[in-house]
Amino acid sequence: MKRLLFTCCLLLLSSIGAASDAQLPRPPELEPDVQFWIRVYTEITTNAGFLHDQHNLSVVYETLRFDVDTPPRERARKVDEERERYHDILLRLANGDDADDADARHIKELWGAEGTPLRFQQAADDVRWQLGQADRFRAGLARAGAWQTHIGAVLANLGLPDEIAALPHVESSFDPYAYSKVGAAGLWQFMRSTGRRFMRIDSAVDERLDPYRATEAAAQLLSYNYRLLGSWPLAITAYNHGAEGMRRARDQLGTDDIVRIVRDYHSPSFGFASRNFYVSFLAALTVSRNPDKYFSGLQHTNESSYREVQVPVATSAASLVRTLGMDRDQLRSLNPALLPTVWNGTRPVPPNYILRLPGTSRWTTESLAARLGVRAPVNVAAAAVVTSAAKPIIVASAPATHVPAPAAPPIETTHVQPPATVASVATPAAASAPAASATPQPGTAEYYVVQSGDTLEAISANAHLPVKKLMTLNALHEQDDIYEGQRLRLVAEAPEPETVTTAATVEAAKVAIAETEEDKQAVRTARRLEAKAEPVTRSEAQAEGPELVSGTVNSASVDPVDYSVGSDHTIRVAAAETLGHYADWLGIPAARLRTLNHLKGRKPVVMARRLKLEFNAVTPEQFEHKRRDYHERLEAAYFAAHRIGGTEAYIARKGDSLWSITQRSVKVPVWLLQQYNPDLDFGDLKPGTQISLPKVEDVTSL
Repeated sequence: MKRLLFTCCLLLLSSIGAASDAQLPRPPELEPDVQFWIRVYTEITTNAGFLHDQHNLSVVYETLRFDVDTPPRERARKVDEERERYHDILLRLANGDDADDADARHIKELWGAEGTPLRFQQAADDVRWQLGQADRFRAGLARAGAWQTHIGAVLANLGLPDEIAALPHVESSFDPYAYSKVGAAGLWQFMRSTGRRFMRIDSAVDERLDPYRATEAAAQLLSYNYRLLGSWPLAITAYNHGAEGMRRARDQLGTDDIVRIVRDYHSPSFGFASRNFYVSFLAALTVSRNPDKYFSGLQHTNESSYREVQVPVATSAASLVRTLGMDRDQLRSLNPALLPTVWNGTRPVPPNYILRLPGTSRWTTESLAARLGVRAPVNVAAAAVVTSAAKPIIVASAPATHVPAPAAPPIETTHVQPPATVASVATPAAASAPAASATPQPGTAEYYVVQSGDTLEAISANAHLPVKKLMTLNALHEQDDIYEGQRLRLVAEAPEPETVTTAATVEAAKVAIAETEEDKQAVRTARRLEAKAEPVTRSEAQAEGPELVSGTVNSASVDPVDYSVGSDHTIRVAAAETLGHYADWLGIPAARLRTLNHLKGRKPVVMARRLKLEFNAVTPEQFEHKRRDYHERLEAAYFAAHRIGGTEAYIARKGDSLWSITQRSVKVPVWLLQQYNPDLDFGDLKPGTQISLPKVEDVTSL
């Protein structure tokens, strides 16, 4: 009986290992690359480095080592000198010269049968320097213990592979305060624009610096990537390169094979760091799972317990320190998301902020509110719980259990009855709504949601509003500026739900748009960093960024929609785009586009359908830039006031359409729904289709 039980256990462990390998494969073709990064992470410190071929990582020409006190300029001179020497030897071999010295013979041995004159010619320009990372990786292994249980619980909650817990080794060496030169921050190195989707980031709070909140955000992003790409190697690479880029690579090569993609996909933005992101992750995973094999005498940081309480009202940090009777530095270390502006008194701790206290603290949300002389917040149940790193953290759900991809992370599937209101959005006090076929009547609805086939003239007639009045109410420049799912205002005094209306949120939107520009500049800076010489000292590497794959910059955009122009000068219509937009970006009349595409009347363009463009006034590249900029600004303004708290699955029923589905939440715009379902044709929605719906929270109410 015992032998049978033992055999069953072995079979179970074997099946678990096989499932893990299936989700996160380690292809034999990429094994030399993985071994290269294991060597970088464990063999050499930041006082040494490899001169190697940037495409064939099994070819390492030389290991250069420096004394600790060797000046950076002297190190750089030596690296350049050696790189040039190998460049010259490779050119001599390419020209057919005899391998008449030890270095030339060594190079020929390294390349083996692959060492043809043509290959040597190519390799001459591919000699690259890689700084060692063993000291930084060792420090990261020691720090990781503080959050490993929390990370594991969050990943398990969303059904993600537990191996992903090793990713911060590549991103930040598990440094929660890590800032990169290009604007990424925290344990998971979120860019600001990406982080704002899932976390609070403003002048007082930056949750990218909170390892607990940032872990939950990273799990959401990785789950999102997986749903879009259906492969963990691609989803992990997309964490760096972006979902749009990986979808384009997959579609261009017609495969999701990570080997084919890293070897054969060519794009100016898919450089050394992106090509090596997955293999460096596999290397980090290997080392982190057996640290004693590579590092002796490791001292791991212990996990700590904590208690969370909700701050009931905007309060200065000094007042909280006095009220709680806590050491200021201890309170600050427990709450790394609170920025210096809070601790120097420029900004208060925001109302409803979840404050972390030592696990031994006896404070509760109610007792803190009583001491501050205010009423405790209504939602105190979740905030007043004693929590530790060992307690599973519940985050809002992820994808449904019956997602077609067999290894998809499980989420709750929700069958929702179609909303009764399909033609208009009633005011909050309304008890009933028109039937599906009803049209808006004056005085009964504040908004009308554009349906497939609508024209502005028809909407105007049914609402008993002049066309010009309707255009003024909705800031429409042309009658072509409407799209399916758009919410049109019908009553002047009613504020648009998706419009930022308070002075604070208007300012936040402006800041967000400015920060989008910062993200663009950050990405450009990162690309330049990757093109220049690699760092030769620890301080130079840290100045560029905390990531262990030098040149890495996580994508500033999560948007998977392809905004590029096809070789036939066509595009696929994206959500929130109108014929008026295209005419403006192209510098031609909208009527010309209607003629070019045989569009009659003034019906809006249909999302996901192809449209022919004419490039007389601008180039396709200029058009793409304007198009992307428009969507980035939409996102920036929206995520200044909202954030995503998870997803739910909605099963389409008979009669559903894009505009009726958007009725389920006034906070989810059409373009965000498309981002979560980029391959769905909402113009031909069939019953039973599974739709991923983001759960959106209003940041201003938190």
